[in-house]
Amino acid sequence: MNFKWFGPLALLAALVIGDQIRINRPGHKYRLTVTVETPDGSKSASGVLAVHPDRGYSRGGHTRTKGDAIFVDLGAGKNLVALLAHLDPALDLDGMNYLALRAYNAARGSRVPFSAMSGMSGAVPVQGALVPVLVSFADVNDPATARRVMPDHPEAVLGPGFHLGPIAVEVVPNGLWPLDFGGWLGEPVTRGIVARLPWLKGSDDAAATALKAAGLQTGEPIDAKQAFTRN
Repeated sequence: MNFKWFGPLALLAALVIGDQIRINRPGHKYRLTVTVETPDGSKSASGVLAVHPDRGYSRGGHTRTKGDAIFVDLGAGKNLVALLAHLDPALDLDGMNYLALRAYNAARGSRVPFSAMSGMSGAVPVQGALVPVLVSFADVNDPATARRVMPDHPEAVLGPGFHLGPIAVEVVPNGLWPLDFGGWLGEPVTRGIVARLPWLKGSDDAAATALKAAGLQTGEPIDAKQAFTRN
């Protein structure tokens, strides 16, 4: 066996792998936590999302977010889902790319560079226009039962005694991506919305049905499923 090419090939492989890690490594990750005050006390849920800036060679300049919508189980068949979307004024999917950045900017009263986000620490509030679109499903097995929940008047959908509690975002370490399987390796992106809303395993039509039922206007055509989950 001729080993003279082993060194150069190994170096080339290391360079290619290293470049792919550089391109695809998250710029930062953040944990989004949603709390709801219910007649039976506080209920909350959180999930880790990863923000990936465009570091490729296409010069497309498109930043993207990976993760799932946040599902808060309120008990007695009630729920609240924080979608991966904002209204501006139509449904906007790109706002999640800058949710943590804008929340830290608002909390600090100064501009935090996007490139410095991975070094941020501590939880900061998500308020006003930064609050993602909230919906609730009367039947989690039926997307047509989605209803939009207004942050300042959730009892209109959820019933008496329900109030939106704090919503917070906190940057978490990137970890040893792509080996961020948990523990000291780093927190992986949180998944689980498909288990909560099983119709997401079907066609995109079901997600579009949910958005339409909640009265959410999309303006330009979008991939409706990305309001719930992004890979």
